[in-house]
Amino acid sequence: MWPGSVRARATLGATAVVALALAAVSLALMGILHANLQRSAKETATQQADKVGRLAAQGTLPDLLPVAPGADFIQVVDAEGHVVAASQNLTGRPPIGHLRTDEGPLRATWSGEPFGDEHRQRIVAVTATTPGSTVTVYAGTSLRDADQADEITSVVLGIGAPLLLATVALVTWWVTGRALRPVEAIRSEVAEITGHALHRRVPVPDAQDEIARLARTMNVTLDRLEDAVVRQRRFIADASHELRSPITVLRTQLEVALAHPDPELWPDLVSEVLEDTVRLQDLAADLLFLARLDAAEPAESGPLDLADLCRTTLAARHGDRILIDAGLQAGVTIEGSRSRLTRLLTNLLDNAQRHADRRIELTLRADRATDTAVLEVSDDGPGIPEADRDRVFERFTRLDDARSRDLGGAGLGLAIARDIAGHHHGTLTAEPHPHGARIVARLPLSPEAVPAD
Repeated sequence: MWPGSVRARATLGATAVVALALAAVSLALMGILHANLQRSAKETATQQADKVGRLAAQGTLPDLLPVAPGADFIQVVDAEGHVVAASQNLTGRPPIGHLRTDEGPLRATWSGEPFGDEHRQRIVAVTATTPGSTVTVYAGTSLRDADQADEITSVVLGIGAPLLLATVALVTWWVTGRALRPVEAIRSEVAEITGHALHRRVPVPDAQDEIARLARTMNVTLDRLEDAVVRQRRFIADASHELRSPITVLRTQLEVALAHPDPELWPDLVSEVLEDTVRLQDLAADLLFLARLDAAEPAESGPLDLADLCRTTLAARHGDRILIDAGLQAGVTIEGSRSRLTRLLTNLLDNAQRHADRRIELTLRADRATDTAVLEVSDDGPGIPEADRDRVFERFTRLDDARSRDLGGAGLGLAIARDIAGHHHGTLTAEPHPHGARIVARLPLSPEAVPAD
């Protein structure tokens, strides 16, 4: 039974709240009005009864009692139940004998007393001691005005309340509809966005409200989604191209071996096939590693001494073309994955080995101003043009395509290194160098790290 739309729920909720508030206010209003009229009638009757009681006590009680404004009748009855005096409208009427004041002054409301009409009377009875006996003074005030006021108020509320509730429901329905119209436009646009229409964006309302912020946030999310899809498609296309090349070479070499079954040629062919197989294996490993980074797979992380990691990595490298000069500051500790940071450093050193002429430098220091560890790898090779210093970190990017292929590079090393740095909340950039290339990684220091001077 609960409405399914936000518009209907908002309308029902607002109407219900207003209905409850209106009912409470109506009851309070009628109660206050009724109490005030009752109190006014009681005070008028009490004043009239007390005044007549004083006259009776003084022995100056006239037979025909005057009625003060606001009072309807007065009657004085003695102890034997005889009417001693009364107002003109009660002349000849029997005493109001069923009302007793044995337990003190009487304040009561009676229907039909003493005239028998449909309106109630507020009757006050007090006793007074006269020179000869004790009498009871009855003074009454009609509640006709109070009853009429109650009836009028009930009619007004009975007609006005439904009209007010209907107005509230209509206004809430209209206002909620206008407020939700941009949401419906956003929903319709999102429903039309598919994998082949990621360029589309949801409309942003002119009003600077929550819905406008939602639309802007959704457009930013769509921007990221489109960028991710474009990168994925480019990655798949580049990976397919890179995998096709070594596979084609392998097939050609095998076809040559079959076409020329000369045992003397097999060692050279097998060597070339093995070389291409290793290249293909390395490429597949790089692609798998990138896929894991993109999937944000967790890696073991903990405090890590970067100087120790650098020394271990350098000691494990055999057969490098150029000897690496290392200047490592001790005590530079970060939080990170040893295996992934080792891969980052290895990729930077491999890149430098491909392009250096005679010199490669590895430096590590702590920048206390920014609380970062600064890891630099520089070489004296051809360097990186300023226009390509950001593009060089894109996947499958080669500034010297033919040379990179000859040396076994697939254009993934620096891309993997930058992704690793990003996963460690750091950066990897290509910076100016007077004689070659300079790649700088900046990683946040561990909070407990106290770098040595």
